[in-house]
Amino acid sequence: MNNSHTYSAQDLDFLLSPLAIRQSAEKILELTKSGQTHFHYHDDQFEPVVDYVIEVIRQNYPALEIPFHSRWGHFRAGGIDRVKILQEQIQKFDSLEKARIKLDLVITSVLLDAGAGNVWSFHEQSTQKDFARSEGLGVASFYLFMEGALSDDADKPLQATAKGLQHLTVQKLSEVFQVSAQNPLVGVEGRLSLLRNLGKTISEKKDLFPGGRPGSLVDYLHLRYGKKITGPQLLRAVLDGLGEIWPGRVKVAGVNLGDIWNYSKVPGGLAAFHKLSQWMTYSLIEPLLEAGFEVIEVEKLTGLAEYRNGGLLLDRGLISLKDPGLAEKSHRPDSELIIEWRGLTVSLLDRIGQQVQSKLKKSPSEFPLAKVLEGGTWWAGRKAAKALRADSSPPLKIESDGTVF
Repeated sequence: MNNSHTYSAQDLDFLLSPLAIRQSAEKILELTKSGQTHFHYHDDQFEPVVDYVIEVIRQNYPALEIPFHSRWGHFRAGGIDRVKILQEQIQKFDSLEKARIKLDLVITSVLLDAGAGNVWSFHEQSTQKDFARSEGLGVASFYLFMEGALSDDADKPLQATAKGLQHLTVQKLSEVFQVSAQNPLVGVEGRLSLLRNLGKTISEKKDLFPGGRPGSLVDYLHLRYGKKITGPQLLRAVLDGLGEIWPGRVKVAGVNLGDIWNYSKVPGGLAAFHKLSQWMTYSLIEPLLEAGFEVIEVEKLTGLAEYRNGGLLLDRGLISLKDPGLAEKSHRPDSELIIEWRGLTVSLLDRIGQQVQSKLKKSPSEFPLAKVLEGGTWWAGRKAAKALRADSSPPLKIESDGTVF
């Protein structure tokens, strides 16, 4: 499947599924074991990494009652449940409208969630606390939504609308996110263009967004699947609905594939990740469950190929660079090195997840990877980074455009 090839609908269905992500990730692990990537794999470090993750899970969630890895955790950063503020303001609505509002919030928040850089932070007036990185972006995006900046209707501030998103200005985004020369945020323009593209997509894809809001995806799901939906079906709805908003990368039959990259060493020459789309998918589950949906087969989704999970593997010695000098240089997301790092992240998270489930005596359905990520690997990656680098930065330097990591 190189890009000059004519793709069929089946090819597209495959590329927009977790199966494609796992296929390229498994191949990258195989290539690494046979010495054909930029990395060494150290099998003797596998059990120590699993034990490290379990130790972190037990610290964070002693009773093992773990929510799905999702954006909702960031709205509760610093032990403050900001979601309650939202709940109180939307009590009067029916369950589907509550879900639409929550999807409006979480979809826009996830799109604002690519790496923030090492300097930026958000100062929360009400608590006088500072939050950096993903948590800071989560808290800042919560306030952006709550003050009605994404709605074009002053009487209905708690929504994101096609027009509101398209009219958002760089000044407004920078003001709410407290961006300044002293507090620079990576990729402000990239984030703004994602939200504007979201507005444009919503107004064009009326079948997927019948109510003209990101949150009306819930109406499409309800119409198509009733109240029972699988993890892969939810991911496909996200990819179909939001695929057009990503910067132009690989296209097949006129469809923008998003987080899929040219990499000649895997079958078909394309390595799939769908990182932000899966993060989005995981983040839609909580409001859907609250609205009475049943979401099954969540375990079929993959781990997220991002720098906390990937950093865990490097910082704890499960993989290492053949050329340590590469850690000093910056790398683009489409570079072989970053594609390989992300592929190893997905394949090894699967193995770590299975071993964690086995050691905790849990089945994949009761303890899916989404819980292993939330309880353990993401936090373990952050802890490992902090132990090695004062600023908790990732072990590899990534040139982010605000849309990948």
